[in-house]
Amino acid sequence: MASTVWKGYITFGLISIPVRLFAAARGERVSFNQIHAPCNTRIKQQIFCPTCERTIERSEIVKGYAIDKDRYVTVEDDELKKIAPSSTETMEILEFVKLDEIDPLYFDTSYYIVPEDPGKKAYQLLLETMKRTGFAALAKVGMHQREYTVVIRPKAEGLTMHTMYYEDEVRAVPEYGRQTNVELKPQEIQLAEQLVASLASPFEPAKYHDEYQKRVLELIEAKGEGMQVTATPQRKLAPVIDLMAALQKSLNSAEQKKPAGKAAQLSGTAETSKGRKRPTTKAAGG
Repeated sequence: MASTVWKGYITFGLISIPVRLFAAARGERVSFNQIHAPCNTRIKQQIFCPTCERTIERSEIVKGYAIDKDRYVTVEDDELKKIAPSSTETMEILEFVKLDEIDPLYFDTSYYIVPEDPGKKAYQLLLETMKRTGFAALAKVGMHQREYTVVIRPKAEGLTMHTMYYEDEVRAVPEYGRQTNVELKPQEIQLAEQLVASLASPFEPAKYHDEYQKRVLELIEAKGEGMQVTATPQRKLAPVIDLMAALQKSLNSAEQKKPAGKAAQLSGTAETSKGRKRPTTKAAGG
């Protein structure tokens, strides 16, 4: 059974909806233990105090914040609970916005919102209203000793929630977006559009897998059976000198990989940049 991440109320005007949050996704990866090479034993890490010059127990540890070099203010858990905001128990909807106005860069972690029995009707009302109006809700929730701004949106037959980064957490990189003195030829844009159309497809997440993690597991299995593993050949990439030639070669390769019907459709819709017509077919879903 899934573990509850947060339990409280969503408030919508004067309406209160008792809900629970459950993690909607989590990363999966192969994890390794640290092994002492000479004896092949898993090591144990100890906590050492350099002042007392001894190993200490976790029960002796408290939270501390550095205010100067080697000066700390210690804080107790009870003190943190006393200053917790009301959002630790109540997720108040502050406003409604269009979802496409929110840059996905702000999204962090995703959760499913599940209503308690007494709140099912109010939950369904909020869900249907958001579906009909096309709005997402912005709210605040306190959990994990932090207050998050969150976006709530309808998905299928339920509500999902995404914690968001604050504006000051989204980093600015001076070099980003500075493309100066770059001029594109119409023919280059045309071929690039054809390449995009040839690769277009409906989004199917089940098609994508972590090939690296799969190979790590295969490596572990092979070594466990005393077998050797062949290295994966790596592609050698070089800077593109002739952009037009690279685009045309990419387009030809993409057409060859498509099913026969799709390739024929693409080849009959567009000519290359030397005086030929632009494509008339649309990308899938376009």
